[in-house]
Amino acid sequence: MTGDFAPLVDVLGRYQDTGQIATLWWRDDDAAAPSPALDCLLALSARHDVPLALAVVPVKAEDGLGKALESAPAVAVLQHGYAHQNYAATGEKKIELGPQRPAQVIVGELATGSLRLEALFGRRALPVLVPPWNRLAPFLLPVLPELGYRGLSQFGPRARVTPVQQLRQVNCHVDPIDWRAGTGFIGPQKAVAALVAHLALRLQAGDGAAGSEPTGLMTHHAVHDEAMRRFLDGLLSLTRGHKAVRWLAAREVFGL
Repeated sequence: MTGDFAPLVDVLGRYQDTGQIATLWWRDDDAAAPSPALDCLLALSARHDVPLALAVVPVKAEDGLGKALESAPAVAVLQHGYAHQNYAATGEKKIELGPQRPAQVIVGELATGSLRLEALFGRRALPVLVPPWNRLAPFLLPVLPELGYRGLSQFGPRARVTPVQQLRQVNCHVDPIDWRAGTGFIGPQKAVAALVAHLALRLQAGDGAAGSEPTGLMTHHAVHDEAMRRFLDGLLSLTRGHKAVRWLAAREVFGL
């Protein structure tokens, strides 16, 4: 698999040649309970000393998850919606935090979910919202800071650093799962290509919203196969030791 990382090595060489640092961050979605798959993820994070942001579904979060993270100081917790339940009509894209329900209902659920995560994880729980399926109704944006959120994370290059006052948006840009064909790994070539594409975009975009956004890796530990785990191991090994790369913790990513 070493050869598959050649395009990444090349683009990181461009960063190094220009004296720039490629900042990266890692978000893993749909966490709810301890599991062997989660253990593998935490072991990867610890072995490579790379911080991890775990997006936890409040309603599904089990008490044991808090205990499982006690020995993982480099792991932060983000709020992954409320129940990760789809309210879209048949044929529409899945969404939980959408226009299908009254705003006050959604707001109440988010507030309840935030309290649940604080109770389970304490200071580890950050005021950052990760909408399920990375979708959020625009009318909810101005409400988020009023609920205490200071960060928002979806998927794809952000349009603005602060979509509303007191809210920093930092998205993910690399999804190594082939959702259309099931839940298998898309393969190292496609995964590396997505990573390189965003890193190259940042070099071109300069200091704007897209250029200043850390490159985000989005994983889903519950559906990782052995090929995916090997890829992550290789990626973290290569980047963790590279002079032009710095992995950011979630607190730094969102300025908390």
